Amino acid sequence: MDRRHFLLRGALGLGGAGLVGPGRLMAQAAQSLFDPIGPVTPIRANPDRIFRITVCLRPFRAAGPRIEAEQVGRKRVVHNYGHGGSGWSLSWGSAQLAVAQAMADGPREIAVIGAGALGLTAAITAQRAGAKVAIYAKERFPDVRSARATGSWTPDSRVAMANAAGPGFAALWSGMAHASYATWQSYVGLPGDPVLWSDRYTLSDLAPEAMRAAGRATEVAGFAHYGDLIADISPRSQVFGPGTHPFATGYALRNSQMTFNVAGLAHLLTSDFLAAGGRIETAEFHEPSDLGRLREKVIINCTGYGARALFRDESLVPVRGQIAWLLPQAGVDYGLFYDNVSVLGRRDGIVVQDMGPDDRFGFNDDNETPDRAAAEASVRTIARLWPRMI
Repeated sequence: MDRRHFLLRGALGLGGAGLVGPGRLMAQAAQSLFDPIGPVTPIRANPDRIFRITVCLRPFRAAGPRIEAEQVGRKRVVHNYGHGGSGWSLSWGSAQLAVAQAMADGPREIAVIGAGALGLTAAITAQRAGAKVAIYAKERFPDVRSARATGSWTPDSRVAMANAAGPGFAALWSGMAHASYATWQSYVGLPGDPVLWSDRYTLSDLAPEAMRAAGRATEVAGFAHYGDLIADISPRSQVFGPGTHPFATGYALRNSQMTFNVAGLAHLLTSDFLAAGGRIETAEFHEPSDLGRLREKVIINCTGYGARALFRDESLVPVRGQIAWLLPQAGVDYGLFYDNVSVLGRRDGIVVQDMGPDDRFGFNDDNETPDRAAAEASVRTIARLWPRMI
């Protein structure tokens, strides 16, 4: 779930999709004079406004998401899991790949196990391909891990290790990212804003060149980054120097990014699936052989981190991420990154998340117990910023 690197890369061009050099910095700084930052509503960053703390385990695989078919008894199982911190972002593109394999022999009925982001999008994609679909899951929204996602478009967040992903994975990833991006745009502008574009600000007292150097210094060798492959769909950042923006820091970099209002989006996807004739049944599976009791002969496995136990996939590594949720606040419809803390204003609350110093933060940590002290510390980090603005 390393949005820290994704945010910095998008703002500073660490992966080729943002600013790319001093000349570009000067051009963007000049452009910002004609497109100033308007009034920004300060966040009421008080620990007593935390109304919940959630923890999510992202399912990381060094080789990247597992999207392949295998025979389990008399069932054809198409796996669709292991997307790290990119589940929502890559879901539609991944669903297209999984459903294509599931529909290879033209089945009329398909089962999907798992009702998170990957499960819902795979089920809807299978419906659109002409199949009758049932979802079987132990948990549904809001109890699935996908409900505890940050809600940002981060398609290569902890998605693979460069040396394990294989030579063809970058192109596969690019296809998934572009396909998902295109589908998510059809949800922009719908009632309730299930998906929308919002401004994001990277704040620091360091000049952009120094920020870039600091970002590179904290990179951990091995993690795959593919930002340059989506430069065509990634808005570039604008630089605002001292005195040209409302924030208390010396510099502010503004970008635009997709936001998933997860609560409303999950409700919409579930409603769409049911309205198209789908059904959801409560079911729990402990062994692959348990799938034999399903009536459908083709099954798409979207169990996320649960696949580690169900299919004994030891290649799945948990990546822990904790969110402190502040009460929703009118006017806070933007995101920011400041002192290793990410903030995102959503309709269902203000997400405050400590990103840690580098990619190793939360890696191989399967503790899902909320840490109140850490949650309050992240909110206090943001609180240090706002009193200087008011």
